[in-house]
Amino acid sequence: MKRGNHTLTTEFVFQGFTSFHEHELTLFVVFLALYILTLAGNTIIVTIIRIDRHLHTPMYFFLSMLSTSETVYTLVILPRMLSSLMGMSQSISLAGCATQMFFFVTFGITNCFLLTAMGYDRYVAFCNPLRYTVIMNKRVCVQLVGGACSIGLIVAMTQVSAVFRLPFCTTKVAHFFCDIRPVMKLSCIDTTVNEILTLIISVLVLVVPMGLVFISYVLIISTILKIASAEGRKKAFATCASHLTVVIVHYGCASTAYLKPK
Repeated sequence: MKRGNHTLTTEFVFQGFTSFHEHELTLFVVFLALYILTLAGNTIIVTIIRIDRHLHTPMYFFLSMLSTSETVYTLVILPRMLSSLMGMSQSISLAGCATQMFFFVTFGITNCFLLTAMGYDRYVAFCNPLRYTVIMNKRVCVQLVGGACSIGLIVAMTQVSAVFRLPFCTTKVAHFFCDIRPVMKLSCIDTTVNEILTLIISVLVLVVPMGLVFISYVLIISTILKIASAEGRKKAFATCASHLTVVIVHYGCASTAYLKPK
């Protein structure tokens, strides 16, 4: 169908695995195993936290919210990707693509700010332990999670509406899901404004929370170093290690994907 000088696109075709035909079965098995492990791990985390009353603390509340968000995040991408590897339809409707992008952006950004909330929780626990239960009360925890989700929703609506206002001339997405930049590349017109918008949003939702986490850990580490016993310092560092590892992996991968120039 034609609209003006542009073809009216009704669906896209994923091209992410076109050069891996001979390895599709291997990739399917690997990604399916990772998918099952991710779902099982997150389900176990959420279930244990809900069952064990000793884990009804702010730190584990944020962890359960992160696991829930991560579960939905993977559900948005992996099942569709696995079906492509099995040789099923590589196409996705315009509405389906917009929906996938919306949920991908929403939960990706929600994860960023949940990690920031967890960093703040660790900061209060180490640097203001006597007032921890007062500062990190249930209301504050719910507000922090609500704020993370709200930012994710607002950014997703902004990005998706900006991308899908563009006219598209081609249908082949050089990716295995509807990510922002691969879809923008299909546009018939110059997308510089959209690129700038994406970069500004990426800086705000990656660099700002990453900076806040960094500041939190500078203060946390300075507090830990003041602990007299070596055993106490070791235990304190061990408490933060898992969160810090996830922060480095998450922000590192996201920064590589979205902060690099066009």
